[in-house]
Amino acid sequence: MLKLLRGVRVLDLTTVVLGPYATQIIGDFGADVIKVEPPTGDVFRAVRPGRSERMGAGFLGCNRNKRSIVIDLRKPEGVEALMKLVETVDVVVHNMRPRSAAKLGFDFDACKARNPRIVYCYASGFGQDGPYRDEPAYDDTIQAVSGVAWLNADSEGTPRFMRTIVADKVGGLHLALAILAALNARDRAGAAAEAICIEAPMFESLVSFLMVEQLGGMSFDPPLGATGYERLNSPYRKPFATSDGYISIIPYTTAHWSRFLELVGEDALAADPIVTDPVQRSRNIDRLYAVIERAAAGRTTEQWISDLRACDIPCSRVNRLEDLFGNEHLREVGMFDVAPHPSEGDVRTVRSPFRQVGAPAEPDRPAPVRGGDSRDLLHEAGLDDEAIEALITAGAVQA
Repeated sequence: MLKLLRGVRVLDLTTVVLGPYATQIIGDFGADVIKVEPPTGDVFRAVRPGRSERMGAGFLGCNRNKRSIVIDLRKPEGVEALMKLVETVDVVVHNMRPRSAAKLGFDFDACKARNPRIVYCYASGFGQDGPYRDEPAYDDTIQAVSGVAWLNADSEGTPRFMRTIVADKVGGLHLALAILAALNARDRAGAAAEAICIEAPMFESLVSFLMVEQLGGMSFDPPLGATGYERLNSPYRKPFATSDGYISIIPYTTAHWSRFLELVGEDALAADPIVTDPVQRSRNIDRLYAVIERAAAGRTTEQWISDLRACDIPCSRVNRLEDLFGNEHLREVGMFDVAPHPSEGDVRTVRSPFRQVGAPAEPDRPAPVRGGDSRDLLHEAGLDDEAIEALITAGAVQA
């Protein structure tokens, strides 16, 4: 982990992926992230495979650099223990519906009363000003309602979900950015800083992400055309079959296209306006991609990589996920490591992609054992041993 957020404390009540992914990013930058879990633990702990019942691979993937405390918020003593922690942190983040947080006595006003400088962030499925505000939100439903499943349709037009939880992770990135921006605003205000409340809705985050390029002709009023980006939406935009595998070939500029067409013996086409004029090229992208598809089968993947790199044309072999562990670049930058976990033995970890030049990173903290830090965290909140034991005896806290 880096040290850029050293001294920042985050109280994290999020579950599953969106929130935990956001707070893992914050933890990667050095913040002290306190993961608050119910007695049953974060439900994502059960996602298989795993060596033990409550430490599955999915949980390991989005909960490094955190400490864990188990609090039963159904008990008044548990809520009060939580509010004691609120007094000690810089950020509170959760993914409850606002009315659920209010019912627990854990809404923005309640937290602000205990900590007037608190940054209070919550991830919702849908913005609370809209008619969908009370709808449940899962990655599949957000991919569907946002247009992602339609955009990812197969060759017959059948909508498909992406094989990654893109809505959760895009939402998590937006939530992490919101937390960092709010912390910056608070710190710039100095002694005059007031509490800040930020909402990061999953639906709106994915639509914002998607429409960067897909707004297309609807960017103008009246519209200049339909939504979409012609090149990206071409049915011919895909990995191309070589004689022994698949490859991505992406002539992007006019110079790229000219060099590629000369490479495959299409010199005459290289001088055609559908290649030399970017507007015409976009309109005729299906025809041009079809040229790549026909040519690709005539060489092996390695031959293509060699020939295309010699012409400075962007390309890449198509890897399986398993291939990444032996990838020479990822190996050199240390993307994967095997490290001991306190309860799971050796586990493979994926490091944060961030690097601070000239500042060595500290070892990551492995995903926490459920409630493994409860006593330490309550001590840090000012509770003595007697008070902590009373909470444990009452079932309000597990340690």
